[in-house]
Amino acid sequence: MTHQFPATTRLGLGGVTLLLVLAGSALPAAASSAGTARSAAPPTVEEQRLDRAAPQEILRRSGFDALAPRFANDLKGSRSYAQAERSVARHGSALWRRAVDRAQGRGPATGDLSRGDDRPLYWARLALSRELRAWTPRFGLDERQRKALHTALETSSRGQDDIRRPGRQVKRVLVTGFDPFTLDRDVRIGNPSGASALALDGTLVQTSEGPARIETVVFPVRWADFAEGTVERALARQLPHVDLFTTVSQGRQGRFDVERTNGAWRGGFPDNENVASTGTVPVTDPASQPQWTSTTLPYRTLTEAGTGRFPVYDNTEVTEIPAGATQPVTRPDGPTPGSTARAGGGGDYLSNEIAYRVTLLRDRLGLSKLPGGHLHTPVLQFGAGNTDPATGGVTDPEFERNRSDIVRQVRELVKRAVGTAG
Repeated sequence: MTHQFPATTRLGLGGVTLLLVLAGSALPAAASSAGTARSAAPPTVEEQRLDRAAPQEILRRSGFDALAPRFANDLKGSRSYAQAERSVARHGSALWRRAVDRAQGRGPATGDLSRGDDRPLYWARLALSRELRAWTPRFGLDERQRKALHTALETSSRGQDDIRRPGRQVKRVLVTGFDPFTLDRDVRIGNPSGASALALDGTLVQTSEGPARIETVVFPVRWADFAEGTVERALARQLPHVDLFTTVSQGRQGRFDVERTNGAWRGGFPDNENVASTGTVPVTDPASQPQWTSTTLPYRTLTEAGTGRFPVYDNTEVTEIPAGATQPVTRPDGPTPGSTARAGGGGDYLSNEIAYRVTLLRDRLGLSKLPGGHLHTPVLQFGAGNTDPATGGVTDPEFERNRSDIVRQVRELVKRAVGTAG
């Protein structure tokens, strides 16, 4: 993500997992006979930002502004829950595929916004979500079913229903990204991890160990979704079948970081719904929950290889409360035995949490030798004359070049990691 952190916050958003596979994500295919049609619900905090000038311009200049009205018309024609469910899945999947195709140069450009931009996907998803929230069906629909439709829209439009498994002769790589965030600071923001996910999804790279296919998904910047197990539901069935994974998020300015250690702590920085959460990362079976998990990515290779414009660091710093102590301290060389986590190398925001969750999931599934971990990208910056969100444009040549350079280097880092992991 594009994350310029306030002085009190240590790093942010990343790329994959936790162990919280909750039941109840799947809903019945037909509406409950006891359900009643409910009136429109108010838009969420994220959806309310849609009406600002920059999101509207991004949608218009990408051609994605036409998608929500089509979706609304389909919903209006739905005569049953099953029909609405099919419509939601169809439009969500089409949105993801359109964003991927646009980023990878397939099909018409649909507007003058640069093709590698991740923001049309984010804002169009919210536009569809707002239409779904405002929809009053002509049939019975209870709260549980309405929530299930929103979940279906989320998963289908984030690539989570689109993961393919290649043949045995092709290595399989899973990469995750994030939505834009800190949008009240600058609503124009994009996230290079999301842009990387769109550029890499379904692509084949040639490595020293042979061809590898990359599959990607994108996750929301919302504490509640992570606590409800969105990462585990998406990835638990995938990890046993991959050769390498990396979660990706936006981190520091001017550098990549391979995060060595992830901590079981939420630091409270507000998410995209302006909700804060502080405390131990909530996972299933907390009695067996470790304070720390570790990367199994080939960090030495990634830091030593020339992969692009930005330097790549092996980040070993953590913040801990040492065993027997009460106050947190920052340690440059990882945690000490028996300590309590207060921040991993990737901080105490959702990037650290996704890295913690996916590596914990890896270990709980008995896949401790599977190469995987978290990669922080440089902050995606606007051009020198376009830094004021009140007066600046939604894009500029330097912004587009910075994004392209970051995405290209993510691709090269993934390629090197697969080749090294063998």
